[in-house]
Amino acid sequence: MVRGRAVLAGAVAVATGLAIAACSGKTYHPPLLSTCQVHTSDGKFELNPDQTANAATISAVGVRRGLPDRAVVVALATALQESKLTNLESGDRDSVGLFQQRPSQGWGEPKQLQDPRYAAGAFYDHLVTVPGWQDMSVTEAAQAVQRSAAPDEYQKWAPEAETVANALVGSAGGALSCSLHDGPTKRGSAARDAVVAAMRLDWGSSLITRDAGATGLTVPTDGQRSGWQFAHWLVAYASQTGIEQVQYGSKRWTVDSGEWKSVGAAQAASDTPPPVQVQVYGPKKKS
Repeated sequence: MVRGRAVLAGAVAVATGLAIAACSGKTYHPPLLSTCQVHTSDGKFELNPDQTANAATISAVGVRRGLPDRAVVVALATALQESKLTNLESGDRDSVGLFQQRPSQGWGEPKQLQDPRYAAGAFYDHLVTVPGWQDMSVTEAAQAVQRSAAPDEYQKWAPEAETVANALVGSAGGALSCSLHDGPTKRGSAARDAVVAAMRLDWGSSLITRDAGATGLTVPTDGQRSGWQFAHWLVAYASQTGIEQVQYGSKRWTVDSGEWKSVGAAQAASDTPPPVQVQVYGPKKKS
């Protein structure tokens, strides 16, 4: 599992550091790993930022198509089993991408299948043609699409897939957070452009506007469910795009805190649902 790999990497770093410390007499402090966590009533699950962004895209593609939440659960369980939500360049025979789809089996060209949006869309295209898929177990529905040599393996990921899906489809507010320790990948206008580009790819062309100034963005919503869909998606993409802060209603996530915290009083009732407010890192100050 991903959690086990992360712990192992940390253990290797610590062991190496202790060896260095023993030789040099200096104390070694291993670097903090960036991680994302999902906490819902269904459970708790941990992923790295790239895996979380891939999960967010899989969910966004399903939501944008108007598919039931169950489709997102099946898709996430499938990607967890096939690739651990990692966009693999190769796999068994000619399999590639998040779902390990095979060009030779008519899924698409290799380059297409390494696009998470295309790969997720192709999976959903096949899933919805399966008679009765919504009434199947996760592993039955996934296997009907994938035709794997290990048909029962998808079910073991069902609890994690349901936990992550509940956050990403907006059913559980403030459930997805990321603790990022690598510093911003982009700043200022480059960061804003990256957020806008990624959001438009996943959600559509008219969903995000640039605020006055160099760092602000606003995402309109049509209610609490879509608000948390967008808010969680933005946190999932924070590492890749240079997002420093996301606020929805009276809840705010920041890179500094790594969690959702209450800010001020809850918003009064209004006919207009609150938007999601985003701040990216500002331009680096000249020394």
